[in-house]
Amino acid sequence: MAFNSIFKGKKVLITGNTGFKGSWLSTWLHLMGADVYGYSLSIPTNPSMFETLKLEEKIHQHYGDICNKEEFNDYVQEVQPDFLIHLAAQALVLTSYREPFETMTTNIIGTAVVCEAIMKIDWECTCVLITSDKAYDNVEWIWGYRETDRVGGKDIYSGSKGAAELVIKSYWHSFINKMPNIKFGVTRAGNVIGGGDWAKDRIIVDCVKAFSEGETVEIRSPKATRPWQHVLEPLSGYLTLAQYLAEGKSENGEPYNFGPRAEQTKTVFELVQDLASLWGLDRDKVAKLTGDIPFEEATLLKLNCDKALSYLNWHSTLHYEECVRFIAEWYRAFYVEKDKDMYALTEKQIKEYIDEAKKQNLEWAF
Repeated sequence: MAFNSIFKGKKVLITGNTGFKGSWLSTWLHLMGADVYGYSLSIPTNPSMFETLKLEEKIHQHYGDICNKEEFNDYVQEVQPDFLIHLAAQALVLTSYREPFETMTTNIIGTAVVCEAIMKIDWECTCVLITSDKAYDNVEWIWGYRETDRVGGKDIYSGSKGAAELVIKSYWHSFINKMPNIKFGVTRAGNVIGGGDWAKDRIIVDCVKAFSEGETVEIRSPKATRPWQHVLEPLSGYLTLAQYLAEGKSENGEPYNFGPRAEQTKTVFELVQDLASLWGLDRDKVAKLTGDIPFEEATLLKLNCDKALSYLNWHSTLHYEECVRFIAEWYRAFYVEKDKDMYALTEKQIKEYIDEAKKQNLEWAF
């Protein structure tokens, strides 16, 4: 099931696997026959995709703090994974304003802990570390950021992600690049949306909760544009990079951007209206502007993904309309069709996504 079957029968350790992206990634790897091991602090939301899909029954789960160097290292040594994918992070901009120190600690020290554990691996292992598009120093220009552009931003969240990139770079050049048994890559993606996300202060989450309760959605920044992408898009990129590294087809230590098609840069208001239409609601009566912006929010940030296309033969698969349809289908099943098998629906969407990638002759889909 895609990626040249490289994950079948392999041990894959995912940090932060109980979160939104981690739950989708755990599900996809489980479907491909991987032996999935999760390391997470807790289940971050209620409801949660991890619990809704009953993933704890399908994978090996360990609850631990990514900032605990000894505990994480012991777990890596115990599992001895073939692949290590680092997702664990404080991933919310607004939370970073409420909890700046905790955000810095998790995103910087947690990344250093993972690098320390990698340094002690003495078997063949492919490691992919995920940061964020917010790692770039956003100067609000209209073209996409390239992997060689400057990292680090003005706000706490961007600063934590830029600092994580520096941690990765310094560990790579100082230690890890001298380890012949380690394959190593870094990825950056952002504005990921999809079914199963219940994080606070996220526009999709606010929408589906309001729609399911017959209420209007409160929007902070209706004209803010975001390059929206379905969660499966960056995950296919992460897995492609892992495959290429493991097969020796990609250079070690390189960062890659994974972003959507250019036409998917839509305003927040457009996204809300389009989702409402698919929910069966009047698109002109579903939202109201609060004007209450509690922090300085970037209005424009997009990625240049030419490097992923050139070196990994990767580009995004879904058009904007398909992305929104996937989301509406998933949440309507959860909120409206309450007896729906959500794991089966998630599996169906993954297979539909792969089929669409095959039609576009994307190499990873075979």
